[in-house]
This record gives sequence, structure tokens and C-alpha cells, in this order.
Amino acid sequence: MNNVAGSGGKWLEVSAERLPGWIASFAVRHGVSDPAAGEGEALTVAVGDDHITFTAQDGAVAQCYPPFPPAGGMTALLEEVTPPSRLPDPDVFDHPARAGFGQPGEPDDPAAIAEALSAHARKPRTVGVLLVRLGGYAAGVFAGYPPVLGAAKVGSRLVHGRSAAGGWSQHRFARRREKQANEALDAAADAAVLIFRRSAPSAAGLDAVVLGGDRRAVAELRDDPRLAPYFQLAAERFLTVPDPKRAVLLETPRLFTAVRIRLTET
Repeated sequence: MNNVAGSGGKWLEVSAERLPGWIASFAVRHGVSDPAAGEGEALTVAVGDDHITFTAQDGAVAQCYPPFPPAGGMTALLEEVTPPSRLPDPDVFDHPARAGFGQPGEPDDPAAIAEALSAHARKPRTVGVLLVRLGGYAAGVFAGYPPVLGAAKVGSRLVHGRSAAGGWSQHRFARRREKQANEALDAAADAAVLIFRRSAPSAAGLDAVVLGGDRRAVAELRDDPRLAPYFQLAAERFLTVPDPKRAVLLETPRLFTAVRIRLTET
């Protein structure tokens, strides 16, 4: 996915496997002539609440947002490879000479941090996915890494389009359409509850839930009390996908395991 960000720059989605190489290439493109040899200026690294920012010597910025950020934020993520005593040290992340490719292998250099982001994205998880568009739905549970689809259910219900007619005919058509839409959403909710409970008796058995399809259709399901514990696990990232067929469901791991990057180049 590649689209222009709202306030400048563009959004990219990079797979976990490609991320370390992408960061190394970003460094080379923007001033680090040979990251492995430590030539040129290094990247500066800053740790935010939900992302990590790599800044090159020419001002180019890559803000990396990993999937399923840990409860402890990016600091908790980096503790997986960086000794906790080093994390509060401002020199580690703000001084290019200390936080650069010039010290390969050190746990606080950008290459190691990119590896940490990649490792986090590649963690085996049990993830419920619910895709809903008016008239169609897909629910499934993926486990492990690469994520493998287990229980799943895909279905559709007829929902007529809007009528251009007027008068009583239009009112009758609108009522019938509303009934069809409600039945379609009920079917989607039933499928989600069935599949999620089949894979995990309680919501605690899922590490996260990924939602997608049409935002308005998904919002209609939030009032269903059966789905409340699953909405509490919902990832912030919403997948805008076409009609939720099985093939679309099978493609979702590529999206929900990717690291999103907001790239701003000068």
C-alpha cells in the first residue's frame, strides 16, 4: 500500500521480513554510503509512544508503526533486544554517533532496532479477523507465523440498492432494504461469534482482533453485546478491503502483519 499522508509524505506497508533491509536502504539513499562499514553519517533514532522514527542526515524521516504494539509501548518492544538500563539514556537514541550504523551489532543501533521491529511483527499470535460490508462478511482466526487460517466462515445476504422512486413505493422499498441490511449484519455477527468461540472459548484466547471492510457496517455491530469483548481487542489498524470473499480473507495477514511507514523525504 502506498498513499500520500494527510500532512505531507506518504504511507508504505513493508513486510516484517523486508523491514531491516528497507531501513538499511533508506539509510543509503539518504546519506549513509556504507552502513556495514560505518561510512557517512548515521541515522538518528527517536522512540515515540506507538512508533519509532529514523531520521537521516538529509532530513528524510521514516516513522515506523509496528502491528499490535505492546502494552508497554515502543520501550517495551525495544527491551526485547536492548538492555533496560540503556533505554533511558538519551545518547542511545538521540546522538547519531551512538545510535548509528557505525556500531554494527550493538543492540541500540538502527539495524538492531529495525530487527526488533521485525521480530515483534513476526511473533506468533492468534488473531481473529472480521470483515464486513453491507451484504457480505468473512470471519476467521489465524494462528502462528506466517499466520495460518483455521476456522472460518464467509457468507453474503441480499441487500437491494437505494431506489430512485418516490412516494409510498419508496417508503416500502426503504423498509425492505433496512430489514435486509439488519439481517445481513446479524448474519455477520453470528458468524463472528461462532468462529471466534470455536477457536477460543473466551476472548482471552485471542491476542487481537482485526476489523475490516466498510467502517459504517462494522460500526453497526458494536451494539451487539456478544461482540463487545472482541471489539475491546480490536487493533487500531482498519483494513479497507473489497467484498469479503474467502480469497480476500486469506490475504489479510499480509496487511495486518506489515509495518506501516510514514515516509517524508526532503
